[in-house]
Amino acid sequence: MPERTDWEAKARGIIRAEMAKQNITYSQLLERLESMGVQEDERNLRNKVSRGKFTAAFMLQCLAALGSRQLHLE
Repeated sequence: MPERTDWEAKARGIIRAEMAKQNITYSQLLERLESMGVQEDERNLRNKVSRGKFTAAFMLQCLAALGSRQLHLE
């Protein structure tokens, strides 16, 4: 299995830190993503975040679903 790059680890860490800061579970994140029209299943969501391998668009979707104050998407 290939090693995780520093960038992948940082991407993973950003999403997980936002989840932890707000005490949000993967199930709750999934519900928020679904309300935005993003279709995932919980297992796939966990795997993506765990690996840190996902698109920039997916990361922005997650951060928006988490209500990250660092995003300025308007």
